[in-house]
Amino acid sequence: MRALVISGGGSKGAFGGGVAQYLLEEKKHKYDLLIGTSTGSLLIPHLALGKVDKIKEIYTSVDMNKIFDINPFVVKRKNDTDIVSINHFNVLLQFLKGRRTFGESQKLKTYIKDNFTLEEFKLLKESGCTIIVTVTNLSKNEVEYKAITDFDYEEFCDWIWISCNYIPFMSLVTKNNSEYGDGGFSSLVPIREAINRGATEVDVVILETEMLSIPKKIGKNPFSLMIDLFQTLLNQVEKHDITIGKLAAKNKNVKLNLYYTPTQLTNNALIFNKEKMHLWWQQGYDYAKNKSELMSDNVQ
Repeated sequence: MRALVISGGGSKGAFGGGVAQYLLEEKKHKYDLLIGTSTGSLLIPHLALGKVDKIKEIYTSVDMNKIFDINPFVVKRKNDTDIVSINHFNVLLQFLKGRRTFGESQKLKTYIKDNFTLEEFKLLKESGCTIIVTVTNLSKNEVEYKAITDFDYEEFCDWIWISCNYIPFMSLVTKNNSEYGDGGFSSLVPIREAINRGATEVDVVILETEMLSIPKKIGKNPFSLMIDLFQTLLNQVEKHDITIGKLAAKNKNVKLNLYYTPTQLTNNALIFNKEKMHLWWQQGYDYAKNKSELMSDNVQ
């Protein structure tokens, strides 16, 4: 059984889409199982349907206005660098409403349902392909994996959306008497789950560099510092997931094909810049192609 795993990574999901496009269209990989976390959850339903052009258009045309009802960020460009600071008005509005998050992302839920139709859901459910999204149950402090076979259309769209909600900047969701957020908080790269479900070969798209090549610039204000701190913590989750995944693969003789981003794409994956994401998609495609050619040369 072949599986595709796509990690969390916000706007960097465009790079993952490019990698997946190459694997599907050029390598002709057929996947029995697809598992996504956060941005990976947005990608996998369309990839499983073979609708690469559609998801590419979705990713390369999205912007902050299609994600946030209440956008907690102000993004300014300075010396070719995006400087992120707090949107004081919106955050104050959230506090006055008694909200526990800096922003709200109900628009993302609508965007998901507008672009992943009931008909597509039915096709996917009948295809026999296993589609799983990762969420974090904050009330129970544990990861949960939501398979398309267990839910109706409305519920599954909810889980895709919840998987992407990067707390405390996006919506905190109460469902089934528990509170949920981004799947990346508990399982950023769910390799082990793919192996536990029977995968014998796994293509893993990791939306981060394998090694930190240059020192990271730390935020110049409390808000951006918080974002950097969260990213540091998620990097540790990522390393843990990959280590555990490699051990599980070794124990069960599963082949892993790891696709990292070759360079640091952005300092803040919550910034959705259409031009950059279009470029990252192509970079992902080119990277997968080059890596595949190198692997073929080594085999020969």
